[in-house]
Amino acid sequence: MIELNAFKKLMNEDEDRLPLLTLDEFFSGNTEEDSIAPNQWEEGRPPIAEIWELLQTLEKSPHVAWIRIELHNDTEIATYDGKERLVLAAESPIICTTLSAPELENLARCEWLCSGGAEEWDVPSLDSLFSRRPPVPDGFHCFSIVWD
Repeated sequence: MIELNAFKKLMNEDEDRLPLLTLDEFFSGNTEEDSIAPNQWEEGRPPIAEIWELLQTLEKSPHVAWIRIELHNDTEIATYDGKERLVLAAESPIICTTLSAPELENLARCEWLCSGGAEEWDVPSLDSLFSRRPPVPDGFHCFSIVWD
């Protein structure tokens, strides 16, 4: 999981937009099951470690340029017992791919994820809401795997 000071630095660089995080920045060391798709946790959604594994495999596909984690506005730096702690809350994975929505839903195992499927992003909309978006190669589209 991204280190607190590294996250603070990203936020200081662009206070108006949340950064898109790499899979490692979001998942590595993150054991908070309710940090992604909290409404589906304990309702059939697989454990966070299995979601990470699926997304890592998907990111290696020749049809995928990159995957980033879209943070929810509930992401915060909280203080517990006088010590600051980063509390990550994910909205969804954003996948840059050449696949169609139905193909991506199948490859991303949306039914297994208890997801509502893949919704396409307009790239300028991504840029207005988030920082750190990698380039989108020609012929690729960006989709979110959505839960709510």
